[in-house]
Amino acid sequence: MNLVVLAEDVDSIALKNVAKLTGASEIQQITPRSFRLVGAQAHAGLAETCAASGLDHAWVPEGRRLADFGLFVTDMDSTLINIECIDEIADMQGLKAEVAAITEAAMQGEIDFRESLTRRVALLGGLPERALEDVYTQRLQLNPGAERLMQGLKRAGIHSVLVSGGFTYFTERLKMRLGFDHAFANELEVIDGHLTGRVIGAIVDGEAKAAHLTRIRDSLGLAPHQVIAAGDGANDIPMMNAAGFGIAFHPKPVLRAVANCSLDYSGLDGVLDLFG
Repeated sequence: MNLVVLAEDVDSIALKNVAKLTGASEIQQITPRSFRLVGAQAHAGLAETCAASGLDHAWVPEGRRLADFGLFVTDMDSTLINIECIDEIADMQGLKAEVAAITEAAMQGEIDFRESLTRRVALLGGLPERALEDVYTQRLQLNPGAERLMQGLKRAGIHSVLVSGGFTYFTERLKMRLGFDHAFANELEVIDGHLTGRVIGAIVDGEAKAAHLTRIRDSLGLAPHQVIAAGDGANDIPMMNAAGFGIAFHPKPVLRAVANCSLDYSGLDGVLDLFG
C-alpha cells in the first residue's frame, strides 16, 4: 500500500511533515493536486496531522491506476449535489425542519431508511408537482469537481451509474446533464399535478443500491476490485461494501468508518487524483 495525499492546493511543508511522520522513503507527484508517499507506514497521528493542514489521504494498493477500474457508482443527495432534495421539497410545505431531522437520523444510521422515506414522503402529500422544478432550478447545485470527475471517467472508459434513495425527477435530469450511463431512484406518485405522499414501485434503499451495483458490475464482466462507489451516509454502506474502493464525500461518521478514503477538503474530482 502507498499513502496518497491530496487537496485542492497541497502545501509542500505540510506534505513533507506527513512524509516524515509516516517514514515515507519518497514523494512522487501523481497529479498537480496529489502525491504518493512511497513506503509510508500507518501512524496514529496521521489523520489529525492531515486534517490540521487541510489534506485528504488514502491508502492505495501499489500500482493501482484509474484505468484498472471499469465502473463508478455514486449516490446523489449530498454527494453528487449540494442538497438533500427531499428536505428542500419539504421546505415548500414549511416542513423542512421536521423532514430534515428524519433525513439526518437515516443518514446517521439511527432509523431504517425505508421507514424514514415513507414518513418523509407522506408529509409531501398535496404539494404541487412544480415544486420539484423549483428545487431543481433554484436550489440544486453540483458539488465541486462533479463535472471534471465525470469527464475524467469518460476519458478512462469507465461506466457510470447514479443510484439514489432520492427521486427520479432529479436523477433523470442529472443523468442527461452529466452523461451517466444509468440512473436509479424512487419515483414520486403524482395525480392531477400534485404529490400524493407516496412512491411508485419498490423503494430504492441501501440494499437496492448494492443490488444495482452488483447487477451492472456482473453485466460488464467486472470483478469487485474494479468498482468505485461514492456516498455520504449510512444508506451507502451496502454498495460501498460491494465495491473495491469506497469514497466517502463529506461523510457521516458511520460511513467514514468503512470507506477507503474520505474527501473532506478535495472536490469530487479528487477521485481522479487518487489514482493518476
